[in-house]
Amino acid sequence: MAAGIRENIDGDLEENHEINVTPFIDVILVLLIIFMVAAPLATVDVNVDLPGSTATPAPRPETPLFLTLKDDLSLAIGNDSVPRGAFAATLDGRTKGDKQTRIFLRADKAVGYGDLMEVMNLLRGAGYLKIALVGLETLPAADAATPAPQDGTGQ
Repeated sequence: MAAGIRENIDGDLEENHEINVTPFIDVILVLLIIFMVAAPLATVDVNVDLPGSTATPAPRPETPLFLTLKDDLSLAIGNDSVPRGAFAATLDGRTKGDKQTRIFLRADKAVGYGDLMEVMNLLRGAGYLKIALVGLETLPAADAATPAPQDGTGQ
């Protein structure tokens, strides 16, 4: 992009009709540097405590089926403890073989995410795909004068 200065007879400079892209490249490079610095700051690497929820509770079915993962990683269907080997058969007996039954899964706060996923994989392996996670209901920060500890089903 060479340009020359030629003088015309009347002393005016000749008009150059080419776009000067140098300022455009400078702006792009500055934006690139800004995004390179800001991108690592935008990632989330904060420990999150997820047991509470301020969502409006869903209506509770007449006979909910609760699957509980205790802090010692033992399973309970309803109030009865179930060994993992007999888990699928016991669940089939409780649901009368209906794989469309919604299973309300609740886990102790001390249970690890990997252990919870293992139980969800057990449910998937048994053919139950409708899983509802149950958490402790909490009030929003403005209404938090008296917390309402419930089992996540609205009652």
